[in-house]
Amino acid sequence: MPTITFASSKGGAGKSTSAVLLATELAGRGASVTIIDADPNQPVSRWSRKPGCPDKLTVISSVTEETLIDAIDAAARKTAFVIVDLEGTASLMVAQAMSRADLVVIPTKGSELDAIEAIKVIKFIGRQEKAYNKAIPFAVLFTQTNPAVRPRTLKSLEHDMFQQGIPLFGTALHERDAFRAIFSFGGTLSGLDPNAVGGVPAALNNARQFTAEIVTMLTPRQPVLVPKAEVA
Repeated sequence: MPTITFASSKGGAGKSTSAVLLATELAGRGASVTIIDADPNQPVSRWSRKPGCPDKLTVISSVTEETLIDAIDAAARKTAFVIVDLEGTASLMVAQAMSRADLVVIPTKGSELDAIEAIKVIKFIGRQEKAYNKAIPFAVLFTQTNPAVRPRTLKSLEHDMFQQGIPLFGTALHERDAFRAIFSFGGTLSGLDPNAVGGVPAALNNARQFTAEIVTMLTPRQPVLVPKAEVA
């Protein structure tokens, strides 16, 4: 079953938020999901202990370098999706998780300094591809963006990455109070009270677009059948 890892070389990029949004949306569609919380700060584990965690979603914490691979493999045998929230350093644990990844999501905010950190992760992925002798698909996800305005700095970063051949998500995860609220109150976006938290419908739409794009990336492309030319 697909394994999606979330990797960033610095904190605050939206790694855990993106992982939980994806996991809860997949579970809301009826898929079984395991999140492996490999971040030492354990943000996903703290969220899961609050009310409202979906029944089809399992969170595993307290993994180590010695147990991570076994945890990923065991989860992949039991659930339809495995999501790994990684620590924000270039460690052996991160390398191991990438060796099992069907997709590495690299969240980054839309600034030059954050983009530099994202490039570091991409270079780290390249080294793991050589070490494990396998291709590791990845894509950069812009997070905490303004839903109303796309600043010139963000447009410039997107253009520069596109010119370098770096895969980018078409969807950006915007700055939303509802995204923060699920970590404060627990549960999912659809479980939030729209009278207490602003912008829930827009946040739901944003998360669902992101999830749909992930599913599309993970769907194998069918070969195009070209009719044989008639023999003259």
